[in-house]
Amino acid sequence: MIIGVVRCECFIYHAHSLKDKRAVIKSILTKAKQRFNVSASEIGYQDVWQRTELAFAAVSHSKVFVERELQRSLSLIDQHDGIERTDTVFEWL
Repeated sequence: MIIGVVRCECFIYHAHSLKDKRAVIKSILTKAKQRFNVSASEIGYQDVWQRTELAFAAVSHSKVFVERELQRSLSLIDQHDGIERTDTVFEWL
């Protein structure tokens, strides 16, 4: 069994309130959970308007499958106009 976790810090450009921030984050996390075989959550900077830390986790028998699902999840962030990844860390268990 392979467990992969990716954590990424992000900057949200157009967030002027926590409500604006949550709209962007909720959109990304919901799409990741629906489209890919991952768990997703905001794990840091909950009270900061323009900064967040997101985590995605996947479990499978194949490292290739887990890495592909995590990369697809990260691509959702990269495709979104209002958010930019600043730091990304992969962990394997």
